[in-house]
Amino acid sequence: MSSLLLAAPVVVPALGALGYIAFGWRAATAWVGSVSAAVVLAASIATAAQVVATGPRSALAGILRADAVSAFMLIVIGAIALIAALATPAHLRTEIAAGRASRRTATRHSALVQAFLAAMALAVLAANLGVLWVAVEATTIVTAFLVGQRRTKDAVEAAWKYVVICSAGIALALLGIVLLDFAAQHAGSGAGLDWAGLVASAGGLDPAVTRFAVVLLIVGFGTKAGLAPLHAWLPDAHSQAPAPVSALMSGVLLSVAFYAVLRIKVIADVALGPEFTRALLVIAALASLVVAATLLLAQRDYKRMLAYSSIEHMGLLALGAAAGGPLAMAAVLLHILGHGLVKSVLFLGAGRILQVTGSSRISGVRGLIVRQPLLAGLVGVGVLALIGLPPFSVFASELGIARGGFTDGIGWAMAAGLVLVLVIAATLIIHTSRMLLGSAPAPQGPGAAGAPTRLPLFAAAAMTLGLAGAAALGISAGPLTELLQLAADILAGAR
Repeated sequence: MSSLLLAAPVVVPALGALGYIAFGWRAATAWVGSVSAAVVLAASIATAAQVVATGPRSALAGILRADAVSAFMLIVIGAIALIAALATPAHLRTEIAAGRASRRTATRHSALVQAFLAAMALAVLAANLGVLWVAVEATTIVTAFLVGQRRTKDAVEAAWKYVVICSAGIALALLGIVLLDFAAQHAGSGAGLDWAGLVASAGGLDPAVTRFAVVLLIVGFGTKAGLAPLHAWLPDAHSQAPAPVSALMSGVLLSVAFYAVLRIKVIADVALGPEFTRALLVIAALASLVVAATLLLAQRDYKRMLAYSSIEHMGLLALGAAAGGPLAMAAVLLHILGHGLVKSVLFLGAGRILQVTGSSRISGVRGLIVRQPLLAGLVGVGVLALIGLPPFSVFASELGIARGGFTDGIGWAMAAGLVLVLVIAATLIIHTSRMLLGSAPAPQGPGAAGAPTRLPLFAAAAMTLGLAGAAALGISAGPLTELLQLAADILAGAR
């Protein structure tokens, strides 16, 4: 029973993908994605409870393994997938009604999203670094088709850019894996690419080979996480993908890739000492924050605005990981969940704004609070949550990351990062206020003609649920507290 529970987050979405391929997208199957996401979340919570009570769990002859970090990431995947899935049927119905999609498109979309969910769950459950690499590469293949789903010139270009850059990054990670395996074999530990074995035997790894492998792995997986300097795919892919897919990519995919970086860091800290990975992560973090702050200032597309915000938050995660202490690591994990919840809400809101106004430009949206008060309110609150206003969890996690940074010896980097965060926050408020306030112009653009003016019930419920979850986490981690502590200790090397 325990093995079935651990395999469920991978198996159930895979079966959902097969179901869509077999039966297509129709009224009877439209909610299969939501049911699948709910099962993933329920199985993740049950797995987390088992891990907290009895320790790590394994399944499928040791191929799958869940410790506190894996269990927490599964909850992140399940929660954000559920929010995106609840809003997807209404999004697809609107696209079909406007002639921008067909039932065949909806079938392909739904099957690919389920495969995407299965691949991300496999990545965080993989007990072996090689299996994780395969799962992350699978997400690249699946999401490339989703990014180019609309088949416009911009969408196809974004999909190819995504494939080329991320494939280059994943190739670097593969070379790093080969070198790390070489170091493990010559250490004579027999660990291979098993996470637990590599951590246990990391002290015997050849420092020169391991150092080169770690650089390749952090740069490679960091590319998929959207960290500078190989971040250029992210704004294009996020702006061209359908709104529910953008929500999953920003809220989950980036975090799954960063999860790999965190796992590599644990091994590297034992083998090389914490200063080596700290330097790499500080450089990537500050570069990402500078890129986000610079390009947000003159941003004219609101979906790209949210994408650059994702780069900012990945930079914050890198700063927290560079600090490396239990407090900073707990804050990093909390930030992963909080950012995912809020960003999924905002991308769903951005998708709805595009359907209502027919424009993706900030200048093309005015007086949204007059035309769409509920949508405008949810987006406005979402932006406030994203920039770290209390009581939302981003405030608590950013405070924890800052405290950890100043405590663990990277105060100068943290101070510089916080200045950039303030610049980004001010920019987001200015851009968003221009969209929400003012008088409403007449609808323009092909997407606006005949577009419904009321936010669909399940889309509103999904967005409200995401913001409520972020607020609840900001007040108290509640039942996640012990899981967070265990996971933070693992990532900080205390366990």
